[in-house]
Amino acid sequence: MSLQKILVVDDQAQMRRVLRATLGAHGYEVVEAGSGEEALRKLDVELCDLILLDLLMAGLGGLATCRAIRTGSQVPIIVVSIRASEQDKVIALEAGADDYITKPYGMQELLARVRAVARRKPVINERSKVLVLDGMTIDFEIHQVTGRGRTEHLTPKELDLLQYLVSHAGQVIPHRRLLQAVWGPDHCHEVEYLRVFVNQLRKKIEADSHNPMYLLTEPWVGYRFALPATGKR
Repeated sequence: MSLQKILVVDDQAQMRRVLRATLGAHGYEVVEAGSGEEALRKLDVELCDLILLDLLMAGLGGLATCRAIRTGSQVPIIVVSIRASEQDKVIALEAGADDYITKPYGMQELLARVRAVARRKPVINERSKVLVLDGMTIDFEIHQVTGRGRTEHLTPKELDLLQYLVSHAGQVIPHRRLLQAVWGPDHCHEVEYLRVFVNQLRKKIEADSHNPMYLLTEPWVGYRFALPATGKR
């Protein structure tokens, strides 16, 4: 994945200028939006590779903007916020964010998160580009799940997490290894990320998300993907 154009959404002009200068100096093209409403308009005409989205904005706030983006786009979203609680992170991730960074942050940390979006693409066997599970078809190329009378789209991080688990089907993958593989080494302790994304995936691929057949929890250890031929409850 080659990440080139970044949409910076922040209602503080000074912050947008700082990010434009920093990201521009590292070779990224920056598009600015001073509100959630402007961000949605920009996305109608601009093809962006990543969105940096401030959470606390006047008008259409960051969460509402994130949800609105997710209705029509799977572009990666990194939420930026002064709020640092686990619950705030969970709410943002459930709204469709792929990552969450807390203010104040160092520019090197931000650049590392941006680079991680570009390089985190777990390897998946070519034979697994399409997977059929109990009437549901998962197409990894178009990020789509179809079947049972509905169509679901996978966000970038949902796709990465599912691909990694499927490519290691039958193996118990510890939390730390999953976080490093999908989000990068700076996220080793962000177990709440896994809880949110696994729950979202179960709603999309399982017949009963509360009683999963494929995306299984190994208590206190990690997760395991059970393929249909070897699946266990």
